[in-house]
Amino acid sequence: MEQGCRLARPQSRATARRSLFHKVLQLPLILASTSPIRRQMLEAAGVSFEAVKPDVNEDGAKARLSDAGEIARELACAKAVSVSAGKPGDWVIGSDSVVSIGGRLFDKPRDRDDAVEHLRFFSGKPMMLTSAVALARNGESDWHHVSSATLQVRELSDEFIAAYLDAEWPEVGYTVGVFRLEGLGVRLFDRIDGDHFTILGMPLLQLLGALRERGLLQS
Repeated sequence: MEQGCRLARPQSRATARRSLFHKVLQLPLILASTSPIRRQMLEAAGVSFEAVKPDVNEDGAKARLSDAGEIARELACAKAVSVSAGKPGDWVIGSDSVVSIGGRLFDKPRDRDDAVEHLRFFSGKPMMLTSAVALARNGESDWHHVSSATLQVRELSDEFIAAYLDAEWPEVGYTVGVFRLEGLGVRLFDRIDGDHFTILGMPLLQLLGALRERGLLQS
């Protein structure tokens, strides 16, 4: 071995991960959402960001539109645009999810009794979950992606619904499908067809690709 050449000391996996993903963002990035699961998804992917609550009239879009994909796309873009208008130069992520069963669209439950009625209606039916993600800058939409997944809800007894909500309420009250797939919500289903991140509420792989294309993540 020549003088001056030294073997690098082996790195632990944790150290290697930090060196690979530390400060990967080149420009400011904002998540137009206060959703805990969307924040966790970005954090787990090594994306640094600031979370800001968007100011969007969701009822207006839902009153004008009937297609789940169109609603999710418009709301995701609206959330991103609303925050980016007040953050010149920053890139903003917006996301939204819509649950539909047999053509009927569902909002987040108003209270626990409403959650019970939702779960009773879901019982034994295929649930379509549509999620959209968008990027905006300087108050203008720049990119969006929409994807859907189908979740077959098993037959749910009233006893199960009561026990489920005892364990998961009020957290699931903030979700349109009254479930957290990363928690006990997985027990609602017999089968799931679709992208995992779409079901969690944001098509993450497509978003990461869009961030790389714009120089916001290492390629």
